[in-house]
Parts: sequence; C-alpha cells; structure tokens
Amino acid sequence: MLIPIVHGGQMTHGNPFTVATGGTITTSGDYKVHTFNDSGDFEITNLGEDAVVEYLVIAGGGAGGSVGNGGGGGAGGYRTATGLGVSAQSYTVTVGAGGPSSDHVGYTTAYVAGDDSVFSSITSTGGGSGSNGNIAGQAGGSGGGGNGGYLTAGGTRTASPVQGNNGGAAASGNYGGGGGGGAGAVGQQPTAPNGGNGGDGLSSSITGSAVTRAGGGGGGKDAAGTAGSGGSGGGGAATPATGVNGGVNLGAGGGAGESGPSGIGGKGVVIIKYLFQ
Repeated sequence: MLIPIVHGGQMTHGNPFTVATGGTITTSGDYKVHTFNDSGDFEITNLGEDAVVEYLVIAGGGAGGSVGNGGGGGAGGYRTATGLGVSAQSYTVTVGAGGPSSDHVGYTTAYVAGDDSVFSSITSTGGGSGSNGNIAGQAGGSGGGGNGGYLTAGGTRTASPVQGNNGGAAASGNYGGGGGGGAGAVGQQPTAPNGGNGGDGLSSSITGSAVTRAGGGGGGKDAAGTAGSGGSGGGGAATPATGVNGGVNLGAGGGAGESGPSGIGGKGVVIIKYLFQ
C-alpha cells in the first residue's frame, strides 16, 4: 500500500517522481519527454519532489512576402529553459500555426504572421511575415525580411524576453529581398543581385537528440540573381514561382515568392521534459 506523502502542498502518494499525460511521450535516460505537435492538454497526475520541468516552446513561423522581391518570413519565437515550477493540474498547451501563404494580394497589405505557442506562463510570439510590396517586414518572435523592390525595412524581433532576431532590411541599389530572422541569427541583407538568406535557427537536445529549429525564410531575388536560401532549422527558400514552406513543427519562416505565392510559415511545437525515475 502506497503511503501518501505531502510535498509542497501536493499529494505524491508515495511516488517521488512526476507522472503526466499528453502529447507524444518518449524517454531520454531518466527523463520523460512530452512532444506536442498539435495543441492539447498536459496533465500532471502526480507531482514529483522536484516539481519542475524543462521546456521548449516555439511559435508558428511567419509567411514569406511577395510582390516586388519579397522578404523571407521570420521564425517563430523560441523560448527554452529548465526549472519551471509546475503543480498537479491540467495545463492547456497551444501550438501556434504558421502564417498562411498569400499570392499578390496587393502591395499595401501585410502578409500573415505566425500564431503564438503557449505552455503555462510561457508564451512564444509568432514569427513576423516577410515584406509585401511597400509594407515593411513585420515584427514577431523573429522579424520578417524587407522588400527589395520597395526598399523596405526588416521586421524587428520581439523583446522582453528576446525570442529571436531581426529580419534583413532591403539594400539600396539591390532589388533582392532580405532574409527572415531566425532564432539563432539575423536575416541577411541581400547582396546584389541575390536575395538575402534566412537567419539560422538554434539547436536543442531536449528530446535526447540534437535538432535545429526556427530558421528564417529566404528573401526574393533580383531578376538576374539567386533567391535567398532558408536558414538552418527548416527555413523556406525563396523562389520566383512559389516560396518554399517553412519546416512543420520547427516554427520556421516561409520563403518569399516573386511572381507566385509566398511560402507558408511552419507550425510551432511545445516540448516538456521532467525526471521520472
């Protein structure tokens, strides 16, 4: 018979380790890992003595831009840390969608940013969309790239806390678009006549294997140049026809389009890890 033990106001029923449900559950050594590729519930049915978890919360990436050598989409906000206090309850986990593709909706309309991802007190902000026409790259977890045809600025990263990097601005005398910011690096400015590359993402081993996520999307090219490539971590490349989509469940930015639709931003992910033995 298990003897109930009261720890921090929570009943452990003789089990000193956390027990929880939700998401796709794997193990890594002495740790359980819950991966949420879609929204759901993380329910702690027994609170361990540590009463803390490690987390990785990545928001949806922003869509790439278009119309006039658009900017790459910014990666979704990237937040990770250990030691987040939890209690025995059910937590709603929200996994943000990527910004949808747009196809020449007009040069005065901003394209769509990614959606936020949320776990407990942690919110990661959706990536900013790449510049469309004369609308500058949008702010977000990482900012979207600027538009070469209209010389617009790149979007800024969301501050407090910092979750990513700025998008690359368009450059005078060059019609290529700027790359979207990534979790690990700023989006590159274009170098005539090429589009700027997306900023690189960041690597995490929270699941037990190193995975790079949240790369920025590539910026559109000038007529004689090369389109920008996506940053490491799933960023979509720009193409003249259709921008490449950002990596799904990587929170990556979509690549810019030029004469066709922009790339979709990648859906985010929420990963939770705790000691179970």
